[in-house]
Amino acid sequence: MPAADLSNQFDQLMKEAKSLAPADTREQIVSAIFQTSAALSQECVTHTAVAKRDRTEQIDRIVTSKRWGFPIMLALLAAVLYMTIAGANVFSDSLARLFGTIETYLTMAFQAMHAPDWLHGLIVLGLYRGTAWVVSVMLPPMAIFFPVFALLENYGYLPRVAFNMDRLFKKAGAHGKQSLTMAMGFGCNAAAIMSTRIIESPRERMLAILTNNFVPCNGRWPTLILLSSLFMAAGYTGGWKTFVTAGVVVAMVLFGIVVTLTVSWVLSKTALRGIPTHYTLELPPYRRPKIMETIIRATLDKSLYVLKRAVTVAAPAGILTWVLGNVHVGDTTVLAYLADWLDPFAKALGLDGYILMAFILGLPANEIVVPILLMGYLSAGALTEVDGLHSLKQILLDHGWTWLTALNMMLFSLLHYPCGTTLVNIYKETKSAKWTFVAFALPTAIAIAVTFTTAQLARWLGLI
Repeated sequence: MPAADLSNQFDQLMKEAKSLAPADTREQIVSAIFQTSAALSQECVTHTAVAKRDRTEQIDRIVTSKRWGFPIMLALLAAVLYMTIAGANVFSDSLARLFGTIETYLTMAFQAMHAPDWLHGLIVLGLYRGTAWVVSVMLPPMAIFFPVFALLENYGYLPRVAFNMDRLFKKAGAHGKQSLTMAMGFGCNAAAIMSTRIIESPRERMLAILTNNFVPCNGRWPTLILLSSLFMAAGYTGGWKTFVTAGVVVAMVLFGIVVTLTVSWVLSKTALRGIPTHYTLELPPYRRPKIMETIIRATLDKSLYVLKRAVTVAAPAGILTWVLGNVHVGDTTVLAYLADWLDPFAKALGLDGYILMAFILGLPANEIVVPILLMGYLSAGALTEVDGLHSLKQILLDHGWTWLTALNMMLFSLLHYPCGTTLVNIYKETKSAKWTFVAFALPTAIAIAVTFTTAQLARWLGLI
């Protein structure tokens, strides 16, 4: 096409843009620039690897299409979760048995040294057992989840996810790059807060920081998977049980994404009002990843890093839990006293006082919420291990659990305040105590509102 014709076409597109609304004008201008650039490139540039380029474009017509883009994303997410759940169950049981054996030898060593019971409880039942629980429930899913996501990233698919999500985030008044920080949050919300640096606009970066918590991090995966398996997929066995569990967890993830977009839209119209900036994303060609190198690097760089962080904050929490479970006020432990005080409010949310207490004490690391809950139920004064899923479910049923309790605990786990490490990172990135408090209070208020509404609706409809 002659240069004069290209110039005329560009002028025509610019005239059409002037008649549109400001936001549409910006979109039209960018589209005109890219259409003209593409025409110039096609006229002047010769491609040698035509077959490879055509293959990439053919795949992109499917994976980035409005019809098939989102179904493919959900199918891949379900497949990744299925692999994670199926593989993690085997390795988690093996690690738990290994740590149980080590604990036996540690106990024998303390007995041989005639160490006082309080020291054994503090070090072994508090510090060691809390750390062992975190490692056994976190390491197996991370060792599967992170490498698989890294393979998708190296293959070139994750930029297509960002391309698909860009439309939704723009409609919510946010930045398309927020989809990338959200994806990082599936592994670790604390790391995702640091990744928001890729967003240039301060307003849109704050949106990403305040809403990143609504996707489940690795510390919350075990709770979601465990309760889905015990209650939501209780009527299934074998592969179907894993499939239904993965489906329920995917539904939770989708709900978290809906909340992310909704909160982003509300904030962009109120406290963080503004027009979203442009996101120009260059889609890289598909390439075959180096599988073993990717798996090893993802395991070392991501899995072990997150595990180290979790252990660092979970170990002191294990000690604190042991202390609260063993210090008595009259005939009642401090832990039981606080749980009883929280119980009326928790009942209104479809939970109980011990569940809320577990979340409060789980502020340093979400991974220890379930063991703290078991400790409170069994009044054992230490983080408690159970023999298997059947005995765990029986403990929960004995304390009045129903499907509503499991559902609302999953919802509260999904939506509640960030962990301590994430809050520290938010303060470091924003340099503001006010916004750090908002990052804590906003998801907590949403978690309370959602669980309260769910509980009241279920009771009003007579479903429990």
